[in-house]
Amino acid sequence: MPVKIVTDSVADIPAEVIKELGISVIPVLLRFGEETYRDGIDITTDEFYEKLVNSKVKPSTSVPSMDIFARTYAKLAEETDEILVIMLSSKLSGLYNAALQSVELVEGGSRIEIIDSGCAVMAQGFVVIRAAQAALAGASLDEILEIVRRDLPRAEIRAAFDTLEYLKRGGRIGRAAALMGSMLKVNPVITLKDGVVEPAGRARSRAKAIDILYDFAAGYSHIEEMAVEGAACPEDVDNLVERLGAIFPKERIYRSRTTPVIGAHTGPGLILVAVLGDK
Repeated sequence: MPVKIVTDSVADIPAEVIKELGISVIPVLLRFGEETYRDGIDITTDEFYEKLVNSKVKPSTSVPSMDIFARTYAKLAEETDEILVIMLSSKLSGLYNAALQSVELVEGGSRIEIIDSGCAVMAQGFVVIRAAQAALAGASLDEILEIVRRDLPRAEIRAAFDTLEYLKRGGRIGRAAALMGSMLKVNPVITLKDGVVEPAGRARSRAKAIDILYDFAAGYSHIEEMAVEGAACPEDVDNLVERLGAIFPKERIYRSRTTPVIGAHTGPGLILVAVLGDK
């Protein structure tokens, strides 16, 4: 029986890839006042950004109950005796801890391994995808763990924003807080390092910020996977994919819209590049 792979909705893996590889996704919860939505299920990305811009109520996010994790594990345990769970950075969310503690609620003898990815969005997604591909090819859980541990340090992002205000509001700003004092009419660029948000540059215009994303990808000597994601800026995504086609086959570049849960912490102007490879 093949190993089953579980992740969270923040990994931003395209729906068709999730279906093709049989990945199980735990949806993070999104709240607008008294209304609660399961990320990627109960509210579309377009609906979310419309509410984000027009609603007076600011969104918040929360970790699903341990029962959700436990039921997911229990269902998969009917099909396999080995389960691998790859979660969003534990320094950004309680998802990892919930995933870990939920194992105790599952009866039976299935082996369940929980990994703190230390990353997010498609950097996390790449690792999940490659784990699922290995599982379908017949790799054991220990073999897949070796692949995951090899790939995690090789997955990185650069993300450009119109403002850091959303990250500040949600408490996820990390060491990028140092940029706040100089953010007037400046487009910040951030990365994740050791699981937390860190500054990676600043630009006087959005175009220059996107140039920083391009230069980040172009700085790799060897690229195995690439993704371009946007919140509510499809033209920027399309244009950046075209540019990146000069250094990596554009038909192999994943295009993804950042999940509403990410949008709640970044705002509608987010655009990012994720790369798995070697510099």
